[in-house]
Amino acid sequence: MHRKEERCLRLGVLGCGMICQAAHFEAALKAGNVELYAICDVAEDLLGQMADMYHCRKRYTSYEEMLKDNEIEAVLIGIGDQFHAECTKQALRAGKHVLVEKPMGVTVEECREIEELVKETGLVLQVGYMKRFDEGIQFSRRFIREEIGDVLSIKAWYCDGTSRYTLTDNVQPYIFTSGQSRKPSGCPKENREHYYLLGHSGHLFDTVRYLMGDIVSVEAKLIQKGDMYSWLICADLENGTAGMLDLTVAVRRDWYEGFEVFGTEGTVIGKTFNPWLFQSTEAEAYSLGRNEYFRPMAADGHFYRRQLEGFADVILTGAPQNGADASDGTAAMRAMKAVYDSVHEGGRKIFLKDVRGGL
Repeated sequence: MHRKEERCLRLGVLGCGMICQAAHFEAALKAGNVELYAICDVAEDLLGQMADMYHCRKRYTSYEEMLKDNEIEAVLIGIGDQFHAECTKQALRAGKHVLVEKPMGVTVEECREIEELVKETGLVLQVGYMKRFDEGIQFSRRFIREEIGDVLSIKAWYCDGTSRYTLTDNVQPYIFTSGQSRKPSGCPKENREHYYLLGHSGHLFDTVRYLMGDIVSVEAKLIQKGDMYSWLICADLENGTAGMLDLTVAVRRDWYEGFEVFGTEGTVIGKTFNPWLFQSTEAEAYSLGRNEYFRPMAADGHFYRRQLEGFADVILTGAPQNGADASDGTAAMRAMKAVYDSVHEGGRKIFLKDVRGGL
């Protein structure tokens, strides 16, 4: 049982789809410093089910009306990727702090607009790269900074597996749907290259950046056979190290995600699990100075709750922001587009600072 603090952030959630039902509604109930104050969705039937189930104070079918509610301090945007940027800008202009699901936008330009708007308003924006709140990954980041010495390289991989939907059907709550739900125009999922880069690669890039710092350039190759897509990416990082990154959807096995970082004074290896298991990354470090292997307990695997509590702490107490901010959201979008451009230009090295457009 998670007890609520005396002062909680009053949160309005936009969206009653899968990600909110599977993650964000429960996270808001469990978060010690957050009140699930309002829920908004155009689908009245789905909104009624979720509002009744999660006992929020208010419900809205109009996002504009929810933004006018002065009691709401922050909004969580959990709807289709193509709606993220515009809904984020609306919230910031209405004076609301924002936690927006990844990706922050689908073009570099709209991400830059959000960055500028955050600077103008002074509001808190956090992007839903929840792996920053995985205790095993947080331990690895500290080890890299404190004990690993001069870093040589990183290998990182994010490989969705064929057993994913069997597992999620077992562990996620039942997901309610509605014929009234609003969907992006066209069918974004039909272009699998765009869809997989937008939906999956951001986690890979943000984890690498969280552990190692900025990515400067990429050289990428895409192999596609049948329904399998595999991006192999050579990355140069700002700290002078190199990265070999692998994004594959979907490997013929269970979920396969992790990283290896080699330094002059140690090594850290991480094994990350399907996120819906709510299990922290198994991180194992070797320290040359200690002459031993060790790993953290990392017992708290509810990174969706932890990211929401971290977001609220920044707003309520002025705590440092550990989650991905607007510049991190833009950097992830730049990396996605750089990989896409490199693939379509014969593997040419693409510098992230030069990319334009989107997916």
